[in-house]
Amino acid sequence: MSDHISTSVADGVGHVTLDRPQALNALSYEMIRRLTEVFVDWRHDSQVELVVLDGAGERGFSAGGDIRELYGYATDDRHEEARAFFRAEYRLDAMIARYPKPVVAIMDGITMGGGIGLAGHASIRIVTERSRVAMPETRIGFTPDVGGSWLLGRAPGELGVHVGLNSRTMDAADALHAGFADAFVTSELIPHLLQALTERADPGSPYEIVMLFDETPGPSTLALSRDWVDACYSAPTVAEIIERLRAFSEGRADAAGRIGDPAATELLRHPLDPAASAYAAAAADELETLSPTALTLTLESVRRARTLPRLEDALEQEFRLVSWFMEQHDLREGIRAQVIDKDRSPKWRPATLGEVDRGLAARVLEEQVHEPVWPS
Repeated sequence: MSDHISTSVADGVGHVTLDRPQALNALSYEMIRRLTEVFVDWRHDSQVELVVLDGAGERGFSAGGDIRELYGYATDDRHEEARAFFRAEYRLDAMIARYPKPVVAIMDGITMGGGIGLAGHASIRIVTERSRVAMPETRIGFTPDVGGSWLLGRAPGELGVHVGLNSRTMDAADALHAGFADAFVTSELIPHLLQALTERADPGSPYEIVMLFDETPGPSTLALSRDWVDACYSAPTVAEIIERLRAFSEGRADAAGRIGDPAATELLRHPLDPAASAYAAAAADELETLSPTALTLTLESVRRARTLPRLEDALEQEFRLVSWFMEQHDLREGIRAQVIDKDRSPKWRPATLGEVDRGLAARVLEEQVHEPVWPS
């Protein structure tokens, strides 16, 4: 049993808590195995009618996978161990998504990467005023995984591409708009919600109970950015996305005129407001500091995920990316910057988007070069 997972069963509610607050409840391989055991055991336990999943402490539900453990896999060429970690994690994420009993996930505080893998596929996903939700993988030279491409691909318009490429952090309103959450409950009401779930008169209606506590978090800045995000991030390549962001931020017509969509072209020629222009310029600047390889594969992964019929298909696609990335300099350098280098400035290779092999995405995403997540 992991010291970092705590469980209890009372009044029909199975309560499982990520209990590693000193590390923002980062997920280790041991925690993933223990969580899997819990969900398997409770599947047919008549004493458990619904499951509540949350994290200890006030800072976050889970900051994602244990970056130091992943650093060990990447730097010591322990590729099979890395694949075992991700294979187990993806199977757990899919189990939660298909669980036969309601799973109420409370994403209070930081919820990123692997944390979204657990909570983002639950049947009822709750955010609070403290929620900070993101798929930050491009910052370490990687791509959104744990079913992140599936969620990003189903966000309105091109918002998912923007969130995925720029590792944008969403607040509660943004997470609701992008489809990463279902309800907003203030943190002070979470204990009352848990009590109500325990005392429910109808054990089959946890969603109705959650809706009694649901409030409106305010406007989503992500939603307000939809027009220019769609116009810029619908470009076919990352280089062209950057070009459109520059055109929009500067009010130029040259790059914008090649889009082909008259409405989008007009929008890029006439920015909505100075704040939007400044944000677009900052987004372009950020993209130029990230791994060109990771950005290229992220764009293709999210767009392909839109066409996939099942979450499991997206996870299988992501597993191919994991298998490839674990052997790449970009990922090792990016993780090193997070856990060792004080300036956190990875030195990416290749140096430019133009140096990324144009056929790379097709090879990595289509070739089966490992034992799959789900045996045939």
